[in-house]
Amino acid sequence: MKHAIEVVGIQCYSFHGCMPEEKKTGGKYLVDVIAHFNFDNAADTDDLKQTIDYCVIYNIVQEEMATPTKLIETVAKKIAIKCKKYYPSIEKIEVKVKKLSPPINGLVDYVAVKYVLE
Repeated sequence: MKHAIEVVGIQCYSFHGCMPEEKKTGGKYLVDVIAHFNFDNAADTDDLKQTIDYCVIYNIVQEEMATPTKLIETVAKKIAIKCKKYYPSIEKIEVKVKKLSPPINGLVDYVAVKYVLE
C-alpha cells in the first residue's frame, strides 16, 4: 500500500509503568501513528468523509494514553485496535509509543515500542 496518513509526535503526559513512582508522578510520552489505506477516492473528491480524520486519531491516542497501563506495549496495541475499529478502511496501522526519560539507571532519550496491525 502506497498511501498513508501520519500523525507524528502526539504529546501526552501519562501514568504508565510498573514502578509505583511512575503511577504517582507520571511522565512525558510521544506517540506516532501511521495508517495505511487507499485515499484515492478522498483525493479525487476532496471529501474529508472519504479519508481518515487526523483529529480523530489524535483524540483516540489521547483517550487511550489517559488510561494507565503497566506496559506501553499494552497501550500501543489498544490504540491500533481502536483506530482500526473506528476506520475499517485502514489496511495496516503502525503505532509507536515513546516513553521519554524512562526510569533507567543511565542516560537515554527514550524507550519505545512499535505495534503493527494488518
